[in-house]
Amino acid sequence: MATSVETHLLTDDGLIPNNPRCPLLLYPGAVPAAVSATDADPAAVIERLFADHGWGDSWRDGVYPYHHYHSTAHEVLGCYRGEATVQFGGDGGVTRSIAAGDVVVIPVGIGHKRLRASPDFAVVGAYSDGQRPDLNYGKPEERSLALANIARVPLPTRDPVFGSDGPLARLWGGKESA
Repeated sequence: MATSVETHLLTDDGLIPNNPRCPLLLYPGAVPAAVSATDADPAAVIERLFADHGWGDSWRDGVYPYHHYHSTAHEVLGCYRGEATVQFGGDGGVTRSIAAGDVVVIPVGIGHKRLRASPDFAVVGAYSDGQRPDLNYGKPEERSLALANIARVPLPTRDPVFGSDGPLARLWGGKESA
């Protein structure tokens, strides 16, 4: 594995549950071949990569400009065009820039919000092992169900970029799977 991994362990801030066991993973420049390929559709390259490693139900778009999180699925974002600044973990969380070629693996419960983006910013998003996402906003009335959901979501079986040889299992406390 040739890419670096930036990790951030984000804990409950009272509104956004985040995930005290699984850190946010940022893989800078993890998919350079996708964004520099002569392929007319770099998003399709990323979609295939994620699908090959068990991350499906993919979509193409941006990141919502408000805090939200998923309590039923781990999410991966692969940037194929432009750049953006995204806040992870709620108002007290971390802010990071992501650009074409970068991948972000967002554990279940971690809040995320786009703060700004270039006009051409676009990502491919996908979810682990057939999981289906819900949408939560940090409202008090959604909290108890969201916490129960988060506790039931299993760890992914493979890293979305590197498969069974990737760092996800080690960094999230799981075991490598074949």
